[in-house]
Amino acid sequence: MKTLIIALALGAVSFTASAADIKRGEELAKKYNCASCHGADYNTPIDPSYPKLAGQHADYLKHALSAYKRGGDKANGRSNPIMAGFAKPLSNQDMADIGAYLASLPSQLVVRK
Repeated sequence: MKTLIIALALGAVSFTASAADIKRGEELAKKYNCASCHGADYNTPIDPSYPKLAGQHADYLKHALSAYKRGGDKANGRSNPIMAGFAKPLSNQDMADIGAYLASLPSQLVVRK
């Protein structure tokens, strides 16, 4: 029983260490100047064709960044030279952190009508 409790505790520690970090995501979003295109509140992009990011699902945002990083010529990749340039230096943890931050923001997105 004692071994099980220790194993569970160690598992919880490693899970917490790999969990997305909202504060770090905010710092990365500022570093990469995401607001320059997606708006200061991430709800008012400078062009109507750019997506609103605030309130989006974190896993979707991580997936989208990964797809931009892969590029349009790869399976499940996205082709956008601007976003590809921003996504290339990001690690998987960076993408998870950015996704967590943007998902935590107040949103104008409509889930159901």
